[in-house]
Amino acid sequence: MVRRRRTRGAMLIELTAAVGILAVVLAGVAASMYGDQRALRASYYRAVAIEIVDGEMERLAAGEWRAYGQGTHPLEPQADAAASLPDGRFLLTVEGKRLRLEWQPAQHGNGGRVVREVTLP
Repeated sequence: MVRRRRTRGAMLIELTAAVGILAVVLAGVAASMYGDQRALRASYYRAVAIEIVDGEMERLAAGEWRAYGQGTHPLEPQADAAASLPDGRFLLTVEGKRLRLEWQPAQHGNGGRVVREVTLP
């Protein structure tokens, strides 16, 4: 009878230790997955921003830049994909024959700035 109690106690201690180790391992896996998810989301935002900036720059370089005067102007993109982006802004800078279009996210970690420059002929 005493032997059985000691065996049960040892098994309970081993089970508790195993559950503790499992919890630590799963916490590490969850943290890793969270980091991967954030990196993937930032890459998605950057890809969407690149697509929009490239399309808008083509449109502007084709002649629409004339509607803007010299200086920096906020730009409202025509692409529906802009709804997929987090808060941020598109800025067009016209300096002589040089156009610069950039997307600036409002928060750090949302894909980073995307900049395109074109020198007009």
